[in-house]
Amino acid sequence: MKRNLLLMTLAAIFIGMPMLKAQDDEAKKAAEAAMSTTVKSNEIKDTAKNWKFSGMVGLNATQTQFWNWAAGGNNNVTGVVYANMTLSYKKNKLAWDSNLDTEIGELYSADLNPRWRKSNDKFNIYSKLGYELAKNWYLTALGSFKTQFAPGYEYANNDAGDKTLIAKWASPSYTDLSIGVDWKPNDIFSVYLSPVAGRMTTATDSLLRERYGVPLNKSLKVEVGLTFKAAVTYTKIKNLKILSSLTLFTPYTKEFGNFNVDWDFMISYQFLKVLNVSLTTALKYYDEVMITDKNGNVGPRIQFKEVLGLGVGYSF
Repeated sequence: MKRNLLLMTLAAIFIGMPMLKAQDDEAKKAAEAAMSTTVKSNEIKDTAKNWKFSGMVGLNATQTQFWNWAAGGNNNVTGVVYANMTLSYKKNKLAWDSNLDTEIGELYSADLNPRWRKSNDKFNIYSKLGYELAKNWYLTALGSFKTQFAPGYEYANNDAGDKTLIAKWASPSYTDLSIGVDWKPNDIFSVYLSPVAGRMTTATDSLLRERYGVPLNKSLKVEVGLTFKAAVTYTKIKNLKILSSLTLFTPYTKEFGNFNVDWDFMISYQFLKVLNVSLTTALKYYDEVMITDKNGNVGPRIQFKEVLGLGVGYSF
């Protein structure tokens, strides 16, 4: 009896040991899988922390009506769709920033001929990739492209509806490529300087080349020069966003020191969750762009635009 009991106990041990080992292996695999999932989840969270996406999008509309207004004016309705978005990445010594700044607007007035006219038009995009050489100092490569979406016209005789084409997509356009040093002391402000900067001015329409300083027998003018760029992105106050960008370029030619200037500014405040009031300005000066003033004089001029709008918008 005792012998049979001993044999049964030994058999149970030998049979149970593989089963226990299999269960132990399965438990180890499950623990390893759980640990791997946790590690991957943490890696995803850490990667997400390296990215930042911010900006504002919206629609502004205005309506102006006159009755017996002594100073004159045209009844009109204007709508503008705009977006300014920035995507940033920062990890260890690597930093990458990309920005899209665009708007398109139309004006309608029964008092004008033609009644529909473009009021706003901008397409600016840039991207820069930097490697940190010292604290807040980056060796940076920068590329940018600027143009407009739709044809733009000068209107001479309202009764006859006379108009002259002065701009359209890629006429003009400005493509900048450069390598320089970027100083980023914080998330608000950055300054970039490049002594090795190339600018390509394009005018695909031959009738517009003289206006924008492009040779008549070519659609492209290439210049090498010095460029400076300063940018501000302020979002420290809830619902308030301030964006500003200043770009200067001067070629290494006899015109060195004559800077092309692009300065864009936007301030936006969001209230009641969806309503947005914004002020945008744009100042430009291009030494080679010829503009005719009201007296018929032709030459480079300071260009300035200001838009104050109330509409539906979203900041993030």
